[in-house]
Amino acid sequence: MPALQDLKALDLANAQVTLWSVKGPSGPAAAAPGYSGRWVDTTDGVDAALKETFAGELAKIEEVIEYGLLAQNNEASALQIPADETHANLLIDEVAAEIPVKKASQVNHLFNAKFYVAKFVVGDQIVFAVKKTESGWKTKKAASVRNLYFADQQLAIDDRPHFELSKTFDFFIFDDNVLVRNKGAFESVLRYKSTQREDFVELQAEAEFLAAFVDVAPLVAYVGDNKIQLRRACAIRQKGHYRDVDFMGRLRADQAEYGFTIEFDGDGKIVATPETCAQIMKALLDHRLKSGFSRLVYDVQDTTPVAL
Repeated sequence: MPALQDLKALDLANAQVTLWSVKGPSGPAAAAPGYSGRWVDTTDGVDAALKETFAGELAKIEEVIEYGLLAQNNEASALQIPADETHANLLIDEVAAEIPVKKASQVNHLFNAKFYVAKFVVGDQIVFAVKKTESGWKTKKAASVRNLYFADQQLAIDDRPHFELSKTFDFFIFDDNVLVRNKGAFESVLRYKSTQREDFVELQAEAEFLAAFVDVAPLVAYVGDNKIQLRRACAIRQKGHYRDVDFMGRLRADQAEYGFTIEFDGDGKIVATPETCAQIMKALLDHRLKSGFSRLVYDVQDTTPVAL
């Protein structure tokens, strides 16, 4: 876990902190995302709060898991993916320099930001900590409530614009890696889902995949634009079990033992139906397994081969 170890070893107390509010991703869903950022002057108190959140988030991470389409982290882990496999470079380019023209000089520069980036600079090391914004950053929210504060045993109105600073970060970009704490936020901010859409389109055009089916249309309709099903479809392509003649032969011969009722035609091709699409996905992911100890059959969310 070198990236995590290096992050935890940073001299955070002496880090220079800059906060950027960012609008985007923008542009067509299938294209590389666009970002529009503004950096903000912050008080020492805000900088200290950002450092505290940074340190607190890192302290929770005890394990790093390789990012996968179906991999999930928990409260004590983070997913890791190389930055060059994402659009992180586009975001980094947008918040690279605190030039005057990009400084937030009016409140509208901050309202409706989709996320903010806390940039921590320690010598020649830079960490970008990213967090999707809460509702308080939206103009609609600001216009629909009145902020109050309590002092001297009474409530008073505070008409100044308010923004919410979270006590967590969604992901970190550091040293050519991305450490992900919130997978959904990461995929939304860096538009990772659009890559999955493109991958699924390519899968539908792959001759070996088409050859495994009588008609893939029911499966395509089942996946649709659902982010979970897109991940699964892309994982099916990565694993490539449909290209393995032996795997497909065993699927046809042994599926009933695992509770599947997938139909096959006379040539051994899968007959996809709305009723069996979920089973087909599980089968091609190899996500229905039998315990060698209890002999029970289980559905699993992800698989990691064990070297014996």
